[in-house]
Amino acid sequence: MCSQDLNFETLLNYLRQKHHFDFTNYKREGLMRRISNRMQQVSITDFSKYHDYLEADSEEFVNLFNIIENNFTYFFRDIADWDYLSNQIIPQIIASKSSKEPIRTWSAGCSSGQETYTLAMILAEVLGLEQFRQRVQIYGTDIDQEALNQARQGSYLSNHVTNVPGSLLNKYFERADDRYVFRRDLGSSIFFRRHNMIEAPPLSQIDLLLCRNTLIYFNLEAQTKVLMRFHFSLKHSGFLFLGRSEMAPNSDLFTSLNLQHRIFAKVPGGHLNPHLLVKAFKRPQYGSDKLSRLMPGQLSPFLA
Repeated sequence: MCSQDLNFETLLNYLRQKHHFDFTNYKREGLMRRISNRMQQVSITDFSKYHDYLEADSEEFVNLFNIIENNFTYFFRDIADWDYLSNQIIPQIIASKSSKEPIRTWSAGCSSGQETYTLAMILAEVLGLEQFRQRVQIYGTDIDQEALNQARQGSYLSNHVTNVPGSLLNKYFERADDRYVFRRDLGSSIFFRRHNMIEAPPLSQIDLLLCRNTLIYFNLEAQTKVLMRFHFSLKHSGFLFLGRSEMAPNSDLFTSLNLQHRIFAKVPGGHLNPHLLVKAFKRPQYGSDKLSRLMPGQLSPFLA
């Protein structure tokens, strides 16, 4: 290993120990490129010197973190995909439930909330406002606390809502000076919280899970781990909505409903390698010791 690579690994180890963020699951080339971009902004060319810079400036980690996470999102990104979701998938979810049964959705890697609110508008349009208030639960999660704070406010500059159709903009946002604020009366159905999709316990009993253009930043092992957790999170009839940049998931986990629009259906349990399952849930809070002692035929309670 050359000195530059060694210094890079030392830097990652420092970030893990000092700031409790483990970037080892990220693709190395992309991670090195992003950190190098930040180093150029502060006129540093050596990873060891940037390590020293991070130690000297307590605010620098926030700047680096924002570049690594690259919180780039907007309303109705790839609108044809959202149209397909609205016209084909959400009606299936609604038809599979009684009129009072809750609809649980998860926007994983939600950044500053644009796609979470996009989903809210689509669900409200299909269900109607009253049914939306009574039945819908939308969970938006991310590891970036600053982005989550923006998402909770639901407030966006006028140039950030240009992709929202005019009829929806007038219906779901209130104008406040140069900003548009999502309707507060619908906010009680939307919950934002900090969550590390690789490390933290996944949500459960989800009908529709969005994770769009986030997995591409993870290495193959981390992607597999996350997709197994997503499989665990979804109901047997649940759907996964990925971004166009992501590869189709393992066919043992999900079957493609429309590859063009990146919509996949969960394959119910019974097809998963139990050893991979234990690895995906290896942290103590998942009861990994208990999982590792189960025979393959006993895994079904964990695959709901």
